[in-house]
Amino acid sequence: MDTDLDDAHTDYTRPRIRPVPAGCAESEDDWRRRLQHDTPGGHLLAHNAMIQALTSGRPIHLMHTTTALDAIRASGQLYASSGCLLAALYCAPLTETSAGLRPHNLGAYLLQTKPHTQTLMIRITPTAPASAKGIDYLRLGRVHLRTYLDHRSFLTETEDLLLRGRTLHRIRTAAPLLDVVLANATGRRTTPSTFVDQLAVAVRVLPFLGYVYFEVLSEYLMLHSTSTETKAFAAAGEMNNRLYKRLAFSAVSGMDKLFDLSRFHPGHQHLHDLIADIEPRLAPGAAQYTRDRLSHLLTALSLDPGQDATTFTFRDQDFDSLARTAPSLLGQTLFREMRILQRYPQLYLAFEQAKALHAWNYWNQHQIAAPFNGFLPKGEIGVNPAYPADCTVWLAKTCKRGLIHPVDELNVAFAPRMADLSMTAMRRDATGQAAGHLATA
Repeated sequence: MDTDLDDAHTDYTRPRIRPVPAGCAESEDDWRRRLQHDTPGGHLLAHNAMIQALTSGRPIHLMHTTTALDAIRASGQLYASSGCLLAALYCAPLTETSAGLRPHNLGAYLLQTKPHTQTLMIRITPTAPASAKGIDYLRLGRVHLRTYLDHRSFLTETEDLLLRGRTLHRIRTAAPLLDVVLANATGRRTTPSTFVDQLAVAVRVLPFLGYVYFEVLSEYLMLHSTSTETKAFAAAGEMNNRLYKRLAFSAVSGMDKLFDLSRFHPGHQHLHDLIADIEPRLAPGAAQYTRDRLSHLLTALSLDPGQDATTFTFRDQDFDSLARTAPSLLGQTLFREMRILQRYPQLYLAFEQAKALHAWNYWNQHQIAAPFNGFLPKGEIGVNPAYPADCTVWLAKTCKRGLIHPVDELNVAFAPRMADLSMTAMRRDATGQAAGHLATA
Protein backbone atom coordinates (compact mmCIF):
# COMPACT_ATOMS: atom_id res chain seq x y z
CA MET A 1 0.00 0.00 0.00
CA ASP A 2 1.24 3.49 -0.86
CA THR A 3 0.39 5.09 2.48
CA ASP A 4 1.48 8.59 1.44
CA LEU A 5 -0.84 8.67 -1.57
CA ASP A 6 -3.57 6.88 0.31
CA ASP A 7 -3.47 9.62 2.94
CA ALA A 8 -3.61 12.26 0.19
CA HIS A 9 -6.92 10.96 -1.16
CA THR A 10 -10.30 11.81 0.35
CA ASP A 11 -13.60 9.97 -0.09
CA TYR A 12 -16.51 11.94 1.33
CA THR A 13 -18.91 9.03 0.72
CA ARG A 14 -16.86 6.73 2.97
CA PRO A 15 -15.21 8.92 5.59
CA ARG A 16 -11.84 7.72 6.80
CA ILE A 17 -10.86 9.68 9.88
CA ARG A 18 -7.20 10.57 9.79
CA PRO A 19 -5.35 10.92 13.11
CA VAL A 20 -4.35 14.42 14.20
CA PRO A 21 -1.49 15.41 16.50
CA ALA A 22 -2.12 15.08 20.23
CA GLY A 23 -3.59 18.13 21.90
CA CYS A 24 -5.77 19.29 19.02
CA ALA A 25 -9.06 20.68 20.34
CA GLU A 26 -11.00 19.14 17.45
CA SER A 27 -10.70 15.92 15.49
CA GLU A 28 -11.05 15.30 11.77
CA ASP A 29 -14.44 13.75 12.54
CA ASP A 30 -15.55 16.91 14.36
CA TRP A 31 -14.77 19.03 11.32
CA ARG A 32 -16.26 16.50 8.90
CA ARG A 33 -19.58 16.56 10.75
CA ARG A 34 -19.52 20.34 11.00
CA LEU A 35 -18.86 20.81 7.28
CA GLN A 36 -21.27 18.17 6.00
CA HIS A 37 -24.18 18.68 8.40
CA ASP A 38 -23.96 22.23 9.75
CA THR A 39 -23.59 24.20 6.51
CA PRO A 40 -26.16 24.94 3.77
CA GLY A 41 -24.05 23.27 1.07
CA GLY A 42 -22.55 20.47 3.13
CA HIS A 43 -24.64 17.74 1.52
CA LEU A 44 -22.79 18.37 -1.77
CA LEU A 45 -19.56 17.02 -0.30
CA ALA A 46 -20.80 13.44 -0.50
CA HIS A 47 -23.74 13.82 -2.87
CA ASN A 48 -22.97 15.70 -6.06
CA ALA A 49 -23.36 15.11 -9.77
CA MET A 50 -19.65 14.58 -10.43
CA ILE A 51 -19.22 11.82 -7.84
CA GLN A 52 -22.45 10.16 -8.96
CA ALA A 53 -21.16 10.06 -12.54
CA LEU A 54 -17.77 8.68 -11.48
CA THR A 55 -19.19 5.90 -9.33
CA SER A 56 -21.92 4.84 -11.79
CA GLY A 57 -19.61 2.77 -13.98
CA ARG A 58 -21.08 4.49 -17.04
CA PRO A 59 -19.07 6.48 -19.61
CA ILE A 60 -17.63 9.72 -18.21
CA HIS A 61 -17.80 12.89 -20.31
CA LEU A 62 -15.31 15.70 -19.71
CA MET A 63 -14.31 18.96 -21.41
CA HIS A 64 -10.81 20.39 -21.74
CA THR A 65 -9.92 23.82 -23.10
CA THR A 66 -6.67 24.25 -25.02
CA THR A 67 -4.68 26.73 -27.08
CA ALA A 68 -2.51 23.95 -28.51
CA LEU A 69 -4.86 22.11 -30.85
CA ASP A 70 -2.39 22.17 -33.75
CA ALA A 71 0.34 20.67 -31.57
CA ILE A 72 -2.05 18.02 -30.27
CA ARG A 73 -3.06 17.06 -33.81
CA ALA A 74 0.56 16.98 -34.96
CA SER A 75 1.81 14.81 -32.09
CA GLY A 76 -1.29 12.63 -31.84
CA GLN A 77 -0.90 12.68 -28.07
CA LEU A 78 -2.31 14.33 -24.97
CA TYR A 79 -0.14 14.73 -21.88
CA ALA A 80 -0.86 15.31 -18.22
CA SER A 81 0.48 18.24 -16.23
CA SER A 82 1.20 18.87 -12.57
CA GLY A 83 -0.89 21.11 -10.33
CA CYS A 84 -3.90 20.47 -8.11
CA LEU A 85 -4.57 17.18 -9.96
CA LEU A 86 -0.94 16.03 -9.53
CA ALA A 87 -0.54 14.17 -12.85
CA ALA A 88 -3.74 14.45 -14.87
CA LEU A 89 -5.13 16.45 -17.79
CA TYR A 90 -7.23 19.24 -16.25
CA CYS A 91 -10.92 19.07 -17.23
CA ALA A 92 -14.45 19.87 -16.09
CA PRO A 93 -17.43 17.46 -16.05
CA LEU A 94 -20.12 17.26 -18.72
CA THR A 95 -23.63 15.91 -18.17
CA GLU A 96 -25.58 14.19 -20.91
CA THR A 97 -28.91 15.75 -21.87
CA SER A 98 -31.25 15.09 -24.79
CA ALA A 99 -30.09 18.32 -26.45
CA GLY A 100 -26.33 17.97 -25.89
CA LEU A 101 -23.69 17.85 -23.18
CA ARG A 102 -24.19 20.39 -20.42
CA PRO A 103 -21.02 21.79 -18.86
CA HIS A 104 -20.60 21.87 -15.10
CA ASN A 105 -20.66 25.50 -13.89
CA LEU A 106 -16.85 25.36 -13.72
CA GLY A 107 -16.74 24.39 -17.38
CA ALA A 108 -19.28 27.06 -18.31
CA TYR A 109 -17.10 29.60 -16.57
CA LEU A 110 -14.03 28.46 -18.52
CA LEU A 111 -15.94 28.73 -21.80
CA GLN A 112 -17.05 32.27 -20.96
CA THR A 113 -13.67 33.52 -19.80
CA LYS A 114 -11.38 31.75 -22.28
CA PRO A 115 -12.86 32.63 -25.69
CA HIS A 116 -9.44 32.24 -27.34
CA THR A 117 -9.31 28.52 -26.51
CA GLN A 118 -10.75 25.52 -28.30
CA THR A 119 -12.75 22.84 -26.54
CA LEU A 120 -12.10 19.12 -26.52
CA MET A 121 -14.77 16.66 -25.46
CA ILE A 122 -13.42 13.48 -23.89
CA ARG A 123 -15.37 10.29 -23.28
CA ILE A 124 -13.89 7.67 -20.97
CA THR A 125 -15.49 4.24 -20.75
CA PRO A 126 -14.24 2.82 -17.43
CA THR A 127 -13.64 -0.86 -16.89
CA ALA A 128 -15.53 -0.76 -13.58
CA PRO A 129 -17.29 1.71 -11.28
CA ALA A 130 -14.73 3.99 -9.66
CA SER A 131 -14.42 4.89 -6.01
CA ALA A 132 -15.18 8.45 -4.96
CA LYS A 133 -11.56 9.11 -3.97
CA GLY A 134 -10.23 12.55 -4.85
CA ILE A 135 -6.64 13.77 -4.66
CA ASP A 136 -6.10 16.50 -2.05
CA TYR A 137 -3.04 18.43 -3.22
CA LEU A 138 -2.69 20.07 0.19
CA ARG A 139 -1.85 16.62 1.56
CA LEU A 140 0.91 15.82 -0.95
CA GLY A 141 3.74 17.09 1.24
CA ARG A 142 5.02 13.64 2.13
CA VAL A 143 5.00 12.68 -1.57
CA HIS A 144 7.00 15.80 -2.43
CA LEU A 145 9.51 15.06 0.35
CA ARG A 146 9.89 11.40 -0.65
CA THR A 147 10.45 12.37 -4.29
CA TYR A 148 13.14 14.84 -3.30
CA LEU A 149 14.91 12.30 -1.09
CA ASP A 150 14.72 9.59 -3.75
CA HIS A 151 15.95 11.86 -6.56
CA ARG A 152 18.30 14.15 -4.69
CA SER A 153 21.19 12.88 -6.82
CA PHE A 154 19.84 14.89 -9.78
CA LEU A 155 20.92 18.06 -7.95
CA THR A 156 24.43 19.38 -7.73
CA GLU A 157 25.85 19.71 -4.23
CA THR A 158 25.51 23.48 -4.49
CA GLU A 159 21.87 23.23 -5.63
CA ASP A 160 21.04 20.80 -2.86
CA LEU A 161 22.59 22.98 -0.16
CA LEU A 162 20.79 26.02 -1.56
CA LEU A 163 17.45 24.20 -1.70
CA ARG A 164 17.69 22.85 1.83
CA GLY A 165 18.96 26.15 3.21
CA ARG A 166 16.20 28.23 1.63
CA THR A 167 13.55 25.75 2.70
CA LEU A 168 14.72 25.75 6.30
CA HIS A 169 15.02 29.54 6.30
CA ARG A 170 11.42 29.98 5.18
CA ILE A 171 10.02 27.65 7.84
CA ARG A 172 12.14 29.21 10.58
CA THR A 173 11.12 32.71 9.50
CA ALA A 174 7.44 31.71 9.52
CA ALA A 175 7.81 29.89 12.87
CA PRO A 176 6.10 32.60 14.96
CA LEU A 177 2.93 32.34 12.84
CA LEU A 178 3.17 28.54 12.69
CA ASP A 179 3.35 28.39 16.48
CA VAL A 180 0.28 30.66 16.69
CA VAL A 181 -1.47 28.19 14.39
CA LEU A 182 -0.66 25.37 16.82
CA ALA A 183 -1.94 27.45 19.72
CA ASN A 184 -5.25 28.08 17.99
CA ALA A 185 -5.60 24.41 17.04
CA THR A 186 -5.11 23.37 20.66
CA GLY A 187 -7.72 25.77 22.01
CA ARG A 188 -5.55 28.76 22.91
CA ARG A 189 -7.41 31.10 20.57
CA THR A 190 -5.98 34.37 19.32
CA THR A 191 -8.01 37.31 18.01
CA PRO A 192 -9.35 36.50 14.51
CA SER A 193 -8.41 39.85 12.96
CA THR A 194 -4.90 39.74 14.39
CA PHE A 195 -4.44 36.18 13.22
CA VAL A 196 -5.49 36.97 9.65
CA ASP A 197 -3.10 39.92 9.53
CA GLN A 198 -0.26 37.73 10.81
CA LEU A 199 -1.16 35.08 8.23
CA ALA A 200 -1.14 37.63 5.41
CA VAL A 201 2.41 38.63 6.29
CA ALA A 202 3.58 35.02 6.67
CA VAL A 203 2.32 34.00 3.20
CA ARG A 204 5.02 36.21 1.70
CA VAL A 205 7.61 34.14 3.55
CA LEU A 206 6.05 30.67 3.22
CA PRO A 207 4.12 30.45 -0.08
CA PHE A 208 2.28 27.23 0.84
CA LEU A 209 0.27 29.21 3.36
CA GLY A 210 -1.38 31.12 0.51
CA TYR A 211 -2.73 27.87 -0.92
CA VAL A 212 -4.17 26.74 2.42
CA TYR A 213 -5.62 30.22 3.07
CA PHE A 214 -7.33 30.30 -0.31
CA GLU A 215 -8.75 26.77 -0.08
CA VAL A 216 -10.13 27.44 3.42
CA LEU A 217 -11.94 30.52 2.11
CA SER A 218 -13.18 28.63 -0.95
CA GLU A 219 -14.63 26.06 1.41
CA TYR A 220 -16.20 28.79 3.54
CA LEU A 221 -17.85 30.45 0.55
CA MET A 222 -19.04 27.34 -1.27
CA LEU A 223 -20.45 25.58 1.78
CA HIS A 224 -22.04 28.63 3.43
CA SER A 225 -23.36 30.55 0.42
CA THR A 226 -27.14 30.82 0.12
CA SER A 227 -27.31 33.07 -2.95
CA THR A 228 -29.81 32.41 -5.72
CA GLU A 229 -26.94 31.47 -8.02
CA THR A 230 -25.51 28.99 -5.51
CA LYS A 231 -28.92 27.40 -4.93
CA ALA A 232 -29.42 26.96 -8.68
CA PHE A 233 -26.09 25.18 -9.03
CA ALA A 234 -26.82 23.07 -5.94
CA ALA A 235 -30.10 21.93 -7.51
CA ALA A 236 -27.97 20.49 -10.34
CA GLY A 237 -25.66 18.80 -7.83
CA GLU A 238 -22.83 21.30 -8.22
CA MET A 239 -20.82 23.60 -5.96
CA ASN A 240 -20.64 27.22 -7.03
CA ASN A 241 -17.17 27.75 -8.49
CA ARG A 242 -17.81 31.38 -9.35
CA LEU A 243 -17.51 32.29 -5.69
CA TYR A 244 -13.84 31.45 -5.35
CA LYS A 245 -13.05 32.73 -8.84
CA ARG A 246 -14.40 36.14 -7.82
CA LEU A 247 -12.42 35.97 -4.60
CA ALA A 248 -9.12 35.16 -6.32
CA PHE A 249 -9.42 37.67 -9.14
CA SER A 250 -10.54 40.46 -6.80
CA ALA A 251 -7.78 39.75 -4.30
CA VAL A 252 -4.84 39.48 -6.70
CA SER A 253 -4.14 41.57 -9.78
CA GLY A 254 -3.33 39.44 -12.81
CA MET A 255 -4.58 36.20 -11.26
CA ASP A 256 -6.64 35.56 -14.41
CA LYS A 257 -3.41 35.32 -16.41
CA LEU A 258 -1.43 33.12 -14.00
CA PHE A 259 -3.32 31.46 -11.14
CA ASP A 260 -0.64 31.72 -8.48
CA LEU A 261 -1.91 31.33 -4.92
CA SER A 262 1.40 32.31 -3.35
CA ARG A 263 0.19 35.86 -4.10
CA PHE A 264 -3.04 35.38 -2.16
CA HIS A 265 -2.56 37.16 1.17
CA PRO A 266 -5.36 39.61 2.07
CA GLY A 267 -5.25 41.10 5.56
CA HIS A 268 -8.38 41.00 7.71
CA GLN A 269 -9.94 44.28 6.50
CA HIS A 270 -9.23 43.44 2.86
CA LEU A 271 -10.66 39.97 3.45
CA HIS A 272 -13.83 41.42 4.98
CA ASP A 273 -14.27 43.74 1.99
CA LEU A 274 -13.63 40.94 -0.52
CA ILE A 275 -16.24 38.64 1.05
CA ALA A 276 -18.71 41.52 1.45
CA ASP A 277 -18.51 42.17 -2.30
CA ILE A 278 -19.27 38.50 -3.02
CA GLU A 279 -21.91 37.71 -0.39
CA PRO A 280 -22.30 40.37 2.33
CA ARG A 281 -23.92 38.04 4.86
CA LEU A 282 -20.74 35.97 5.06
CA ALA A 283 -18.27 38.80 5.61
CA PRO A 284 -18.53 39.10 9.43
CA GLY A 285 -17.60 35.45 10.02
CA ALA A 286 -14.76 35.11 7.51
CA ALA A 287 -11.86 35.99 9.80
CA GLN A 288 -12.99 33.68 12.62
CA TYR A 289 -13.61 30.82 10.20
CA THR A 290 -10.14 31.34 8.75
CA ARG A 291 -8.57 31.28 12.20
CA ASP A 292 -10.39 28.15 13.33
CA ARG A 293 -10.37 26.11 10.13
CA LEU A 294 -6.91 27.02 8.88
CA SER A 295 -5.36 26.47 12.30
CA HIS A 296 -6.81 22.98 12.61
CA LEU A 297 -6.16 22.06 8.99
CA LEU A 298 -2.59 23.33 8.85
CA THR A 299 -1.72 21.62 12.13
CA ALA A 300 -3.14 18.34 10.84
CA LEU A 301 -1.37 18.80 7.50
CA SER A 302 1.98 19.89 8.89
CA LEU A 303 2.78 17.81 11.95
CA ASP A 304 3.29 14.08 12.06
CA PRO A 305 0.38 12.56 14.04
CA GLY A 306 2.87 11.33 16.63
CA GLN A 307 3.69 14.88 17.70
CA ASP A 308 2.02 16.82 20.51
CA ALA A 309 0.77 20.15 19.17
CA THR A 310 0.62 21.65 22.67
CA THR A 311 4.38 21.39 23.18
CA PHE A 312 5.83 21.45 19.65
CA THR A 313 7.51 24.59 18.31
CA PHE A 314 8.78 25.36 14.82
CA ARG A 315 11.47 27.65 16.23
CA ASP A 316 15.08 26.47 15.78
CA GLN A 317 14.17 23.22 14.03
CA ASP A 318 16.75 21.79 11.62
CA PHE A 319 16.08 20.05 8.32
CA ASP A 320 16.38 16.49 9.63
CA SER A 321 14.17 17.15 12.66
CA LEU A 322 11.47 18.64 10.41
CA ALA A 323 11.68 15.57 8.16
CA ARG A 324 10.65 13.53 11.21
CA THR A 325 8.23 15.86 12.97
CA ALA A 326 6.70 17.95 10.15
CA PRO A 327 7.40 16.02 6.94
CA SER A 328 4.37 17.30 5.06
CA LEU A 329 5.11 20.99 5.63
CA LEU A 330 8.76 20.39 4.79
CA GLY A 331 7.78 18.63 1.55
CA GLN A 332 5.36 21.37 0.49
CA THR A 333 8.00 24.02 1.13
CA LEU A 334 10.69 22.05 -0.72
CA PHE A 335 8.37 21.56 -3.70
CA ARG A 336 7.77 25.29 -4.07
CA GLU A 337 11.36 26.25 -3.36
CA MET A 338 12.61 23.95 -6.09
CA ARG A 339 10.69 25.98 -8.67
CA ILE A 340 13.12 28.88 -8.44
CA LEU A 341 16.28 26.85 -8.90
CA GLN A 342 18.07 28.03 -12.02
CA ARG A 343 18.01 24.52 -13.50
CA TYR A 344 14.37 23.83 -12.65
CA PRO A 345 13.26 23.69 -16.32
CA GLN A 346 15.75 20.85 -16.81
CA LEU A 347 14.95 19.16 -13.49
CA TYR A 348 11.17 19.44 -13.82
CA LEU A 349 10.51 16.15 -15.57
CA ALA A 350 12.98 14.21 -13.40
CA PHE A 351 11.01 15.07 -10.26
CA GLU A 352 7.46 15.46 -11.61
CA GLN A 353 7.54 12.33 -13.76
CA ALA A 354 8.60 10.33 -10.71
CA LYS A 355 5.58 11.61 -8.76
CA ALA A 356 3.36 10.96 -11.75
CA LEU A 357 4.42 7.32 -11.99
CA HIS A 358 3.48 6.81 -8.33
CA ALA A 359 0.14 8.53 -8.89
CA TRP A 360 -0.73 6.62 -12.07
CA ASN A 361 0.12 3.32 -10.42
CA TYR A 362 -2.07 4.21 -7.43
CA TRP A 363 -4.97 5.37 -9.61
CA ASN A 364 -4.82 2.26 -11.77
CA GLN A 365 -4.80 0.00 -8.71
CA HIS A 366 -7.92 1.80 -7.46
CA GLN A 367 -9.54 1.97 -10.92
CA ILE A 368 -9.52 5.77 -10.96
CA ALA A 369 -9.78 6.88 -14.57
CA ALA A 370 -10.69 10.47 -13.76
CA PRO A 371 -9.07 11.83 -10.57
CA PHE A 372 -10.60 14.98 -9.12
CA ASN A 373 -9.50 17.70 -6.72
CA GLY A 374 -10.50 16.13 -3.43
CA PHE A 375 -10.02 18.98 -0.98
CA LEU A 376 -13.50 19.90 -2.23
CA PRO A 377 -15.38 18.04 -4.98
CA LYS A 378 -16.00 21.32 -6.79
CA GLY A 379 -15.69 20.05 -10.35
CA GLU A 380 -11.95 20.15 -10.99
CA ILE A 381 -11.37 16.75 -12.56
CA GLY A 382 -8.81 15.22 -14.87
CA VAL A 383 -7.90 12.29 -17.06
CA ASN A 384 -5.49 9.65 -15.78
CA PRO A 385 -3.36 9.22 -18.94
CA ALA A 386 -2.11 5.80 -17.88
CA TYR A 387 -5.52 4.23 -17.28
CA PRO A 388 -6.16 1.19 -19.52
CA ALA A 389 -9.63 2.25 -20.64
CA ASP A 390 -11.41 3.14 -23.85
CA CYS A 391 -11.00 6.89 -24.33
CA THR A 392 -12.19 8.97 -27.27
CA VAL A 393 -11.49 12.65 -27.95
CA TRP A 394 -13.42 15.08 -30.15
CA LEU A 395 -13.04 18.70 -31.10
CA ALA A 396 -16.26 20.25 -29.81
CA LYS A 397 -18.34 23.35 -30.36
CA THR A 398 -20.63 25.26 -28.01
CA CYS A 399 -24.16 26.09 -29.18
CA LYS A 400 -26.17 29.19 -28.28
CA ARG A 401 -27.70 27.31 -25.35
CA GLY A 402 -24.23 26.72 -23.90
CA LEU A 403 -24.27 22.97 -24.63
CA ILE A 404 -21.24 21.08 -25.93
CA HIS A 405 -21.45 19.12 -29.19
CA PRO A 406 -18.66 16.90 -30.61
CA VAL A 407 -17.92 17.80 -34.24
CA ASP A 408 -14.67 16.08 -35.19
CA GLU A 409 -13.13 12.96 -33.67
CA LEU A 410 -9.40 13.43 -33.21
CA ASN A 411 -6.82 10.77 -33.88
CA VAL A 412 -5.06 11.25 -30.55
CA ALA A 413 -4.23 9.12 -27.55
CA PHE A 414 -3.25 9.77 -23.95
CA ALA A 415 0.41 9.17 -23.19
CA PRO A 416 1.74 8.34 -19.70
CA ARG A 417 4.15 11.26 -19.82
CA MET A 418 4.14 14.70 -18.25
CA ALA A 419 3.80 17.75 -20.48
CA ASP A 420 6.82 19.99 -20.86
CA LEU A 421 7.10 22.75 -18.29
CA SER A 422 6.49 25.48 -20.88
CA MET A 423 2.99 24.09 -21.47
CA THR A 424 1.98 23.98 -17.80
CA ALA A 425 0.68 26.41 -15.19
CA MET A 426 4.02 26.10 -13.36
CA ARG A 427 5.94 27.79 -16.17
CA ARG A 428 8.19 30.72 -15.32
CA ASP A 429 6.79 34.20 -15.78
CA ALA A 430 8.36 37.14 -17.61
CA THR A 431 10.57 37.95 -14.61
CA GLY A 432 11.92 34.40 -14.33
CA GLN A 433 9.86 33.51 -11.26
CA ALA A 434 7.96 30.23 -11.23
CA ALA A 435 4.26 30.08 -10.48
CA GLY A 436 3.58 29.40 -6.83
CA HIS A 437 6.53 31.33 -5.51
CA LEU A 438 7.18 34.91 -4.47
CA ALA A 439 10.56 36.57 -4.41
CA THR A 440 13.09 34.93 -2.13
CA ALA A 441 12.66 36.05 1.47
